[in-house]
Amino acid sequence: MRTFIKKDVVEVVTERTGERPEVTAAVVNEMFQALRAILSSDDNELRIEIRDFGVFEVRETKSKPHARNPKTNEIIQVPARRKVHFKPGKLLRNALKVPLDELAEQD
Repeated sequence: MRTFIKKDVVEVVTERTGERPEVTAAVVNEMFQALRAILSSDDNELRIEIRDFGVFEVRETKSKPHARNPKTNEIIQVPARRKVHFKPGKLLRNALKVPLDELAEQD
């Protein structure tokens, strides 16, 4: 599995825009910080919709009063919390639907 880091994202954006790398890095950093700030705000349920990319949603999970620690078999209570869910947009979903054998032929 190939892992992309923020530096890789900056390089791709720099290539596509022709902008200087330090300017691109500042914009990418600010974008991620803004998304992080919005998603970690006090709202229990919120949604960030980015057209042609997808939707980030913060959802509440239910508490689990009878969860079990598999190591000790101890019954514990897991409190309700929030989690982020991503739903890809139509263009991304269609790009991911391409069969793997067709992807191998393109390489």
